[in-house]
Amino acid sequence: MTWKKFNGETIQNSILNEVENAIEREFKQGNKLKVCIGTDSQVKGSITDFATVIVFLREQKGGFMFIHQERSSAKMSIKERMLSEVQKSIECAYSLCDLLDLYDVDLEVHADINTNPNFKSNTALHEAMGYILSMGFVFKAKPEAFASSACANKLVH
Repeated sequence: MTWKKFNGETIQNSILNEVENAIEREFKQGNKLKVCIGTDSQVKGSITDFATVIVFLREQKGGFMFIHQERSSAKMSIKERMLSEVQKSIECAYSLCDLLDLYDVDLEVHADINTNPNFKSNTALHEAMGYILSMGFVFKAKPEAFASSACANKLVH
């Protein structure tokens, strides 16, 4: 799985090593961190582009992120696509949670799902929320889910 920095530079290390290096660097600079993970997708004809982001927030000092992009040609309903986004975010969060616990870094999983029932993505809200919470992660949906609805969103258009 290939990860990149926001500037487009490919991460050569494993994502686990890169996250640990980032945490250690930020702690040495005196920064308190929170990590938010989210995925967004965009359908373009018969292709669906996905972008998963690991957003590092420095308390009152901005942030940075790592990005993974992938493509699927599988035909999906809106609900399947929303739950696929959540699955990708959970897999990422699960792979990092022990490391984040070790460094006492808070973690949130963001779902690009609208809490307003008038939006199509809302059909997946309860399943996504149950899935994320049952894995022991903090769950955020729109409008609080900026990792998926703002950061990842910019990378799939």
